[in-house]
Amino acid sequence: MNKNLTGGRLAAIIAGGAIASLATLVLLVGAGFQWVDNQRDADGYYTTSSERFDTGTYALTSENLDIDDGFPGADTRLKVDAGNGKPVFVGVARTSDVETYLVQSAHATVTDIEVKPFDADYETIGGPVKPAAPATQDFWVAKSQGTGTQRLDWDVKGGDWSVVVMNADGSPGVHADISAGADVAFVGAVATALIISGLAGLGIGAALLAFGFISTGGRRTPSSPLLA
Repeated sequence: MNKNLTGGRLAAIIAGGAIASLATLVLLVGAGFQWVDNQRDADGYYTTSSERFDTGTYALTSENLDIDDGFPGADTRLKVDAGNGKPVFVGVARTSDVETYLVQSAHATVTDIEVKPFDADYETIGGPVKPAAPATQDFWVAKSQGTGTQRLDWDVKGGDWSVVVMNADGSPGVHADISAGADVAFVGAVATALIISGLAGLGIGAALLAFGFISTGGRRTPSSPLLA
């Protein structure tokens, strides 16, 4: 190490090293966000694999989705394919409306999901009454019904929401393959901002390190002339 380092140059080396280390971490996080952003499907959605959900009751519901009013928003998509060949219904509604609709009807709520291997836990609530066909209800904010794969697009809003999957005729025995996706616009923007910040930080850190390590030892003090 240069023995002629001044206090300012030493401070520059310390600061430059710290900034470069932090910038490297920011770049790694940015690269992670960029990887996630590259996982979008052809429509720009981050989508889960399709998994089977089953209940012998009249309806399959999500737990209450408590969305904060300050949530930045996201376009979500559900794809549902009935595993029993019946026309299927999928809808999103206020949790209070769903609870009122199913209060006397047996239904299963998904309480937990394990990804690998896939496994879903349910809380089943009993009830003797067959509910009216779901499409006849007017409280759904988004819904889709029919044979084959049904696609539901929902622009997420603040509030308490529930997702419901049923047979279109309201009959018991719901068996459905379900996948979920979201178009979260800010992921790409975050990746870009982090990468730019990380590169800028590396540049500042490198400049400080270069300043600190510039040798001052190359300048020689002129030697005294030899006396004849």
